[in-house]
Amino acid sequence: MVTCPECDAEVEVDETDAEIGDEVSCSECGQTLVVSSVDPLELDFASDDDEEDEDDDDLEDEDDEDLEDEDDEEDGADWEDE
Repeated sequence: MVTCPECDAEVEVDETDAEIGDEVSCSECGQTLVVSSVDPLELDFASDDDEEDEDDDDLEDEDDEDLEDEDDEEDGADWEDE
């Protein structure tokens, strides 16, 4: 048996079949965990890659909007010169 790093509850993992990267959930707190080592068996927090990717996309969208605003300002300056 291994313990949840979030709440220290025992988490059932089939030690004979566990592979690094396998995901399990803690029945006490619901935390998603990943097998980080098989000898000895250890669990770690699962990464939130999906959420991080979404956050990165949001930042890229904001950067694109800023660039569009700058382009609009430059275009307006061209009209004034003519």
